[in-house]
Amino acid sequence: MRFSTSLAAAVAAAVLTVTAPMAAQATAFRFARSADISTWDVHAHNVGPNNAIHSTVYETLVEYNSKTFKPEPQLAAEWKRISPTQLRITLRKGVKFSDGSVLTADDVKFSLERAKAKTSNYAVYTQGIDRVEVIDAGTLDIVSDVPNPVLVNQLTELRIMSKAWSDKNNAGTPKDIKTSDEPYTHRNALGTGPFVLKSWSPDQRLVLAANPHWWGKGQFGGNVTEVVYTPIKSDATRTAALLSGEVDFVLDPSLQDVPRIRQTAGLKVLDGAENRTIFLGLDQFRDELQNSSVKGKNPLKDVRVRKALYQAIDINAIQRVVLRGLAQPTGAIIARQVNGWTPKADVRWPYDPAAAQKLLADAGYPQGFDVDFACSAGRYINDEQLCQAITAQWAKVGVKARLRSLPFATYFPMIQRNEASIYLLGWGVPTFDAFYSLQSLIRSPGAGGDGNFNLGRFSDPQQDALIERIKKETDTATRNGLIEQALVQDHQLISHIPLYNQVIPWAATQKVEIVHRADNRIDWRLLKVN
Repeated sequence: MRFSTSLAAAVAAAVLTVTAPMAAQATAFRFARSADISTWDVHAHNVGPNNAIHSTVYETLVEYNSKTFKPEPQLAAEWKRISPTQLRITLRKGVKFSDGSVLTADDVKFSLERAKAKTSNYAVYTQGIDRVEVIDAGTLDIVSDVPNPVLVNQLTELRIMSKAWSDKNNAGTPKDIKTSDEPYTHRNALGTGPFVLKSWSPDQRLVLAANPHWWGKGQFGGNVTEVVYTPIKSDATRTAALLSGEVDFVLDPSLQDVPRIRQTAGLKVLDGAENRTIFLGLDQFRDELQNSSVKGKNPLKDVRVRKALYQAIDINAIQRVVLRGLAQPTGAIIARQVNGWTPKADVRWPYDPAAAQKLLADAGYPQGFDVDFACSAGRYINDEQLCQAITAQWAKVGVKARLRSLPFATYFPMIQRNEASIYLLGWGVPTFDAFYSLQSLIRSPGAGGDGNFNLGRFSDPQQDALIERIKKETDTATRNGLIEQALVQDHQLISHIPLYNQVIPWAATQKVEIVHRADNRIDWRLLKVN
């Protein structure tokens, strides 16, 4: 495969809604969402809000086209296969970091190796990368241990840092997100992207300014020179900020406010299906659950109990009442836009409280049991209300879930420390390929990114073997057949309880020109405020 800068320019031109050069005057873009980022270290915490904001300052070798979601060059001018296990990257000429230093292959090698570090949350994207070899200042080879059919897609999430800047600030390894340590990279940033970090007060305000050294200046049609981001947890307050003109854009408006926004002059709503599946994870590792009425064993290890919890959830009622229709109920752990999705795995186990009660009785819990249930607050659309609804539905079959809701900044480190018996999680697929989800969520936890978000520590040798075959298979038809087999098997094993694919509305003033993306991210290159 070979992709050139000239082709990328042609593709980009086809999707631009505006092609005017960057405006000379300062143009601010003020936006809000419910959750703040957790760190500025680009290899520390692999979650949506971080990845979306980090892309303002840090860039990747490869980026997705905002319309087709096909990979196109960013810091790489082109790439080509030298062999089935060797990808040659030629860097874009003239790229500088925001301090004026020149991007070289050494920076890329450093960044890819940093992403493989033990404290990195991004090892899932370095799967198959055995080593990085620098050919010269503008050329490098990524050598895989086995053929990797999705390596180029993985590069879309591996952001490039300055080796000299990192060395100077003792930032050779990523922050460990499970701890409260604050290395220099936690609050400081230096990248090649369209913006520079001006200030960040966690949970209060983030300000970005235009990067005077950005290589793409004037090429993409965007005109924003300042970004002011305000995390606003309260749904009502976010909507009020948009209605009053305090912000130009809300990435996650409250569903109950969407009809009102649609009908308000000067405002608009853009919506579409996201490639993110919302599901429940369950502790299938401990021999005895924490904070449970069951002593001496773990009921969640029993597939009958997991199926009972699944069948006690009325997902259609949740879609209608809690999510106001903006959800696609699913039986699979991947969304429909993801390569490998199959209708065979997307059939839900039916809502059936009587069947759920019988399954619980058969498993030895005729009266149900108490269990810990952790939920994020403000990370996903109506997540607290969702968890409250599930808790009420489980109570009807005798399962008394002790619900605890936590803000984003503390929730994710907590579940990554395996401190929840049942937890809510949403999983987007940046590679748009099912292997990313299978490797992260279903494969047994281990080194190198295997099962890095399998926080319930589910383990099945047959699934592990299937996923390993998918990792190496280069024939598309054979590979997709293996993916289907793994997804259908997961449907039977119920490693997680899938709920729905999120449908995301964006709310903005009419003056904002923005491309709605299935990965729920802003393409900062194309963003324009009139």
